[in-house]
Amino acid sequence: MNNIILIIVLALILVYIVSSGVKIYNRLVMLNQNVDKNFANIDVLLKQRADEIPELVKIVKKYMEYEEGLLTQITELRTRYLNASNNDNKVKAANEMDKALAHILAVSENYPDVKANASFLSLQQRVSELEDHLSDRRELYNDSVNLYNIGIKEFPALLLAKPMGYGKKELLQISEKEKQYDGVQF
Repeated sequence: MNNIILIIVLALILVYIVSSGVKIYNRLVMLNQNVDKNFANIDVLLKQRADEIPELVKIVKKYMEYEEGLLTQITELRTRYLNASNNDNKVKAANEMDKALAHILAVSENYPDVKANASFLSLQQRVSELEDHLSDRRELYNDSVNLYNIGIKEFPALLLAKPMGYGKKELLQISEKEKQYDGVQF
């Protein structure tokens, strides 16, 4: 009878040790995967920023060139009108200016939101959104790395962590290059 009780107690202890080991193993795997997932999320935003911001800048630059060219043309026509020596030249300049102004009005009526100011605001807002998202994800990544680093050092997890190849992970830190911001380049 005592042998049966001893076997049952030893079996319960063994089950407890195995189940604890499985729980620790699963927690370490979860912590490690969470770090990897959070870094992948940062990578997605960095890729998005790398793809999106230059395209937004191109759009703004293109519209600025168009708008600048049209405004330059109107300014030249106005100067030509003011400097015209006779009425025929004034009429020609005025007609050309009317066409240019009509073109501006048509563009603004068809696309009232297509203004350099709105493009700049959109670009500024998108850059700010991406940087905010990156900041949030970097913070989340560092939190997950911190939890992981604590998890691999906690007893009894540290008994499994080393044999499983889990070592300390580094927090994301801002490099000196990242601290230097040159702004958006046009």
